[in-house]
Amino acid sequence: MQNKVALITGAAGGIGAAVARALAARGVLVAAVDRDAGRLAELAGKLTAEGLSVVAIPADVTDSASVEEAVDTAERRLGPLDYLVNTAGVLRLGEVRDFTDEDWHSTFSVNADGVFRVSRAVVNRMIPRRSGAIVTVASNAATTPRSEMAAYAASKAAATLFTKSLGLEVARYGIRCNLVAPGSTDTPMLSSMWHDESGRAGTLEGRPDAYRVGIPLGKLAEPEDVAHAVVFLLSDEAGHITLHDLTVDGGAGLGA
Repeated sequence: MQNKVALITGAAGGIGAAVARALAARGVLVAAVDRDAGRLAELAGKLTAEGLSVVAIPADVTDSASVEEAVDTAERRLGPLDYLVNTAGVLRLGEVRDFTDEDWHSTFSVNADGVFRVSRAVVNRMIPRRSGAIVTVASNAATTPRSEMAAYAASKAAATLFTKSLGLEVARYGIRCNLVAPGSTDTPMLSSMWHDESGRAGTLEGRPDAYRVGIPLGKLAEPEDVAHAVVFLLSDEAGHITLHDLTVDGGAGLGA
């Protein structure tokens, strides 16, 4: 992977930051994209100080013009993109009956529409080169119903089928498209779901009242666990793998 070029969305977040570090540590030139310019600059500064090649490119995946500009900037500064990792995501909790139109649309605008916008911009540049690899970080919620997570689950399901369908279209150009589906991962997004000290226990042990099983391995995933899966699917070791959904949830989805 030495001197390959990757664009990572949501790079200022827990999983995105872990992916940026994991790829940069393998010699990849990383274009780190996020709409939080402050946190993004902090990440890039930290990794650069460690001798890693990371360039911060603030952008908003909900805006097509911003996405196209970010991809152009990445290729101008680092070279042609070899990899794309879609990790940008948002979570809005609540029962459907209480959800607002804005909650629903904002969830899809990032989690599904954002994956579409960035993937479209990148594959249009990869196709003439007839090579590339894309990984979308979805969720085990895309295949397992979760109460109070209807919008998140539906948006991740949309991103999942979008990525697989895209992979079918671009396979003839040598471009692979895969997914990593994390379960509960130790990030601020997860802790935002906990209202008190019982939140962690409920995640690990399950909540019968919500028809939710716990995590058979008995521990939360670390962002690095997800990053390792992403790196594998991008690498030449996964050179004959495409349209695949790799679940990293400690067994929480019971293999679904």
